[in-house]
Amino acid sequence: MPPRPHLDRFAMGLMVLLCTVWGLQQVAIKLANAGISPVWQAGLRSLGATALVWAWASARGVKLWSSDGTLAPGLVAGLLFAGEFALIFWALEFTTASRGVIFLYTAPFFVALGAVWLLPHERMRRAQWAGMALAFFGVLTLFGESLLLGSGRAWIGDLMMLLAASMWAATTLTVKVTPLIRVPAEKTLLYQLGISALVLPLLSLAFGEPGVFAPTTVVWASLAFQTVIVAAASYVAWFWLISQYPATRLSSFSFLTPVMGVLAGGILLGEALTPAVFAALALVGAGIWIANRPSPEAAPVRVR
Repeated sequence: MPPRPHLDRFAMGLMVLLCTVWGLQQVAIKLANAGISPVWQAGLRSLGATALVWAWASARGVKLWSSDGTLAPGLVAGLLFAGEFALIFWALEFTTASRGVIFLYTAPFFVALGAVWLLPHERMRRAQWAGMALAFFGVLTLFGESLLLGSGRAWIGDLMMLLAASMWAATTLTVKVTPLIRVPAEKTLLYQLGISALVLPLLSLAFGEPGVFAPTTVVWASLAFQTVIVAAASYVAWFWLISQYPATRLSSFSFLTPVMGVLAGGILLGEALTPAVFAALALVGAGIWIANRPSPEAAPVRVR
């Protein structure tokens, strides 16, 4: 059983912060793409974050080499993590980013479906399904027009994004149902960062990417943000949250990420902020609130 059956204010606040950081990452990737190939960029990010998390864990005395039964699930989680990002970047060769977001953020539904069989103590209520559907409708409000445009070969990229979403969910579930749930978040993350640091550069070479082709201060700063803040700090916090709180409730917050990304693009890159952005934010916020309301039976009983 998870230590906490519901999200408290600390967890909710931390998830909003993480989703904001992950939204800012979308801007950082766009800026870094001007000088570093996408998959090579992801590999460099994982390589740098591996060194940072290793140093942090060593300084804190975290046991990374103890025999705790996590090797096999750790390798599985690492391969899923690397495959997810490889598919995301490869999918953008066929589909647009706005279409891709819609399919990628089906991941919370995959988590919820997997939880039905793998996490019976996190059983979803109707209100939670409704809340997640409302939050997803917010994402559709923001990006749905792209589905009406001519598709061509976009369906190939859409399927890749859908598979990436399932791998994202599978990573979360792997952590929840294996011995990874009992080890420090740093060790869980190092499995994923270490394997992706090996796999992603090889995939970049296989794709024929040029690698670093136009390095500038902005490009390196964007990569540094992704490495230090996103891949190291925020992912450690995310895997700690997974070990302490229900995965289904945490996953519902991920719908905030694409909306935060659009807001960040408007503020930092001068991109247009249409009324649809704020409507989407309202719908996602309402959906998250509905999905995370305590069940009626969990409400405290007042004694007169």
